[in-house]
Amino acid sequence: MRTRSFRSVVKNYKAVFFDAFGVLKNHKGLIPDIANTFQYLDKKGIPYYVLTNDSSRSPEALSKWYQERGLGCITTDKILSSGMLAMEFFKTKVTNGNAVAFLGTNDSAHYIETAGLKTVSIRNLDLNDIDHIESCAFLDDEGFDWNEDINKTINLLRKKNMTVVVANTDINYPVNKNDISVAVGGLADMVEKILGKKFIRFGKPDAQMFLLAYERAMKDIPDIKRGEILMVGDTLYTDIIGGNKFGLDTALVLSGNTLPEMARIKIGSTGIIPTYVCESAVIEL
Repeated sequence: MRTRSFRSVVKNYKAVFFDAFGVLKNHKGLIPDIANTFQYLDKKGIPYYVLTNDSSRSPEALSKWYQERGLGCITTDKILSSGMLAMEFFKTKVTNGNAVAFLGTNDSAHYIETAGLKTVSIRNLDLNDIDHIESCAFLDDEGFDWNEDINKTINLLRKKNMTVVVANTDINYPVNKNDISVAVGGLADMVEKILGKKFIRFGKPDAQMFLLAYERAMKDIPDIKRGEILMVGDTLYTDIIGGNKFGLDTALVLSGNTLPEMARIKIGSTGIIPTYVCESAVIEL
């Protein structure tokens, strides 16, 4: 399998969509020397945006994380998250005055509260008092008791029929070079299986996520075409297939979820074929 240098690939595009985890950052922090990439893109006048399924924090908090580590170029307007799509859904679908029960950290409830709605953490929910609960949201894989609160969520959804939103479609995420952990999308898959129900999902690979980013890119380059945008990701099932289906060119990087020794096998077995394969998104200056 032939890999290309990221510089040789990205120079041919008018805009770039980056996944976050495994592309720009990992369990240790920023990918080493990733700042070089943004220095290069800024010099070339190529706009870039971060498309993330991370709904655990607001765009302001997400951008602050990068800025505190020296990437001041990643401003809030560069962050496009699945939580933003979930927020728009809640604005239109939940009756004012009712509440949304959520599984996740208090910070992750930002998206619901920004929509002007009341929230109730699953851990604080009384299953004998649920008349005011209109919807349920899977927001983050942290901030709750995995045994007690997941069981409580299952029983809430058994007791009352309601819309369930999953604001992060990732089923796992890398915690170090070799190991992964269950993400909230994987958790939601399990609960769906137990209940025999289907939930509403936001995030990659859904086309809504890419449409949100495309509309944002058009504000900077009004006449930009989909084929002039490069989607950079570390996961075939979200970043690459989503970009492919939306009509973008795609670059799979081997710095995250897809291990270098498994890349050829995964591409062959899934039939999800990136336009390019790169070792990482780092550009050597």
